[in-house]
Amino acid sequence: MRLETRTTTVGIVTKSGVVLATDRRVTAGYYVAHRHGKKLWKIDDHVVATMSGGVADLQYLLNVLTYKARQHRIETGKPMELRALANYASSLLFYSRPIIFIVHMILGGYDPVEGPIMYALDWLGSVTRETKYLATGSGSPYAMGVLESEYKEDLTIDDAAKIAYRAVRAAIMNDPGSGEGIDVVSVTGNGVRDLSSTSVRFIIS
Repeated sequence: MRLETRTTTVGIVTKSGVVLATDRRVTAGYYVAHRHGKKLWKIDDHVVATMSGGVADLQYLLNVLTYKARQHRIETGKPMELRALANYASSLLFYSRPIIFIVHMILGGYDPVEGPIMYALDWLGSVTRETKYLATGSGSPYAMGVLESEYKEDLTIDDAAKIAYRAVRAAIMNDPGSGEGIDVVSVTGNGVRDLSSTSVRFIIS
């Protein structure tokens, strides 16, 4: 099954945390439905998801994951492990068949046991752990070109933010499904940091 989501989302793993970046253009086919869409969803203080696919499907799934993660924190006093959260999301997607949720997302965060970690999930429930970097959406071929040429094992969070920004910008310049600006967040042991446009400009200068 092939599904093309008209967006660009990027994730990069470093030794100290994970960086996620997305464009802001929201489309319905070739129609631009919104120019300032937020495609980064904070599930809990230690994990963020990118949004690519059907908006209603994504909102439903991410609401369920947010509830599950926060319920776990309340009941145990500890953040939910990302592996458990990814497997739970995979089960929801797999066992919803024959109904398919049109979603493709990256779960990235700072796991209480394993440290920086990132998973990719698709609409059939497939889940993979990504140890370096990942790009999804129609602009992903252009973003991957930047990621493959610039990624290094010893990246700092700021270095990863620069690369993620440039990867999404490359997609915006070449892919009609991506555009309208870039959002970037980092997730470390200190929590989620939302990099504003001013912060991003400072980082990449």
